[in-house]
Amino acid sequence: MPHFTIEYSANIDKRVDMGAVVELVRKAAVETGIFPIGGIRVRATKCEHYAIGDGDPQLGFLSMLLRLGEGRDLPTRKKAGEHIFQALSAYLDPVFANSRFALSFDMQINDKETSWKRNNIHDALKVEPAHG
Repeated sequence: MPHFTIEYSANIDKRVDMGAVVELVRKAAVETGIFPIGGIRVRATKCEHYAIGDGDPQLGFLSMLLRLGEGRDLPTRKKAGEHIFQALSAYLDPVFANSRFALSFDMQINDKETSWKRNNIHDALKVEPAHG
């Protein structure tokens, strides 16, 4: 159940192709080999209202949160997180080069006792060719 939620400042919309970002994150997650493909979700939400630092309207941000289920040890999570963060960070290099920008990525482990799911995508992907 790797669910990636991206929030970003509206002022980067013209500088960043968010469709490409969500696909890049999805592919990087697949490349780690630790997530079931049928469970990967990546979504991005533009924040129209935000305040950053000294209030300069040119400052921008992209903040990504990964929620995942229990069961992966810390070294495995760190290796996967580094891979995903490096791919995203490299993609955003032009934004860093041309503006003041903040990028963050946090991982959160969901407690299986308080996390409910229903999903038939895994079964469908078993009979279809993989799109990883």
